[in-house]
Amino acid sequence: MQISVTATGGLERRMEIAVPAGDVQREIDARLKRISRTARLKGFRPGKAPLTVIRQQFGEQVRAEVVGELMRSSFAEAVTKEKLTPAAGPRIEPIAVEPGSDLRYAAVFEVMPQVELKPLENIALERPTAEITDADVEAMIESMRRQRPNFSAVERPARGTDRVTVDYDGRIDGQLFEGGKGRDVSFIVGGGRVIPEIEAAVTGAAAGEARTASVTYPPDHANKTLAGKTAEFSVTVKKVEEQTLPPVDEEFCRAFGVEEGGVEALRAEVRRSMQRELDDLVRNRLRAQVMDALYRDNPIEVPRALVAEAIERLQWDTAQRVGARDPSQLPPREAFEEPARRRVALGVILGEIIRRESLQVDRERVQSRLDDLAAGYPNPQEAKRAYAQNPEAMRQIESAVLEDQALDVVLARARITDRPMSFKELTGFGPERSD
Repeated sequence: MQISVTATGGLERRMEIAVPAGDVQREIDARLKRISRTARLKGFRPGKAPLTVIRQQFGEQVRAEVVGELMRSSFAEAVTKEKLTPAAGPRIEPIAVEPGSDLRYAAVFEVMPQVELKPLENIALERPTAEITDADVEAMIESMRRQRPNFSAVERPARGTDRVTVDYDGRIDGQLFEGGKGRDVSFIVGGGRVIPEIEAAVTGAAAGEARTASVTYPPDHANKTLAGKTAEFSVTVKKVEEQTLPPVDEEFCRAFGVEEGGVEALRAEVRRSMQRELDDLVRNRLRAQVMDALYRDNPIEVPRALVAEAIERLQWDTAQRVGARDPSQLPPREAFEEPARRRVALGVILGEIIRRESLQVDRERVQSRLDDLAAGYPNPQEAKRAYAQNPEAMRQIESAVLEDQALDVVLARARITDRPMSFKELTGFGPERSD
């Protein structure tokens, strides 16, 4: 087999390969002989047709199959011999495929870039640190109380935080429109869950009162039948309920899964949960800084083919989040070019760290990640089995674990400075200040 490689610009290579005609013919002959042993042709007993007849009947098909397979196998052999690492599959350009001549073709492909990794010890990181105070825990419990309010009917007019139950009819040009009718609809005043004009209309209204609200829909409204039109709503308040927060007692604890130990056990569990959130947040902050530093300090050229694949994945991820399923609904590529380039570059850089450190997948971490993923399903054990039986899903989990292991290597060598903060400064959640 003859091989020649030419750099055609950047990471692209053009490899010309010649496979001797004799090798091609021997493989064709061997395959035709195998077919002749079992072939069923009209006028011949099974396996008794002459080789000339077999060649006439199957020759072209077998040659096409052999040529295709030899291209694949010889390309794999050639890149190994030349110590090249293709970034993606090649574009094959046949040069000579005629019977009796050497099989000659060109394979055009991009190679993975070489990474001259800058010393990890040069990376400077800032690690936020915070202590969870008793006041932070009490603020969290107060938030939990707000998640489970009690409601009791009142005779007074509705005000903020009350729950109201209403009937409404919406009309455009005097005609009731589809979706404009509601019965026994409940919502929290000030909660932002209904049209603002309706919420404003019921504020100050007691049970039994009727109010009207005029709503003008924007020209770009998702419902084209409503876009740019004005609807008049008749709203009748059927019930007004005052909101009160539940006491922190045994029943409250059980509502949040604490069956034993009462309020102190609840506080301990809340603190543990907050600590897990804090630890995750700190690690994510450090992770973001590490990624920024690796990308900044190690500029590399990345394969166009991998960037194109990353762009498409980002397009589909974005489309699926808004419920789009049709390729015509994909957002424009341009917005994803830089994020895709960064994603590919970081994958290459982390891959180099994994290679240099000879990292192997930590099976315990894989199991832990699998447990975390399965925990969100109604039947965790069944979900874990489904993941384990999905090779692609397991490859993604293992890849994520290896990436975490590579990040640990960076964190172990980087220069880290602690920055003390309050829990509220770090998470955005905490007790309100009292001046």
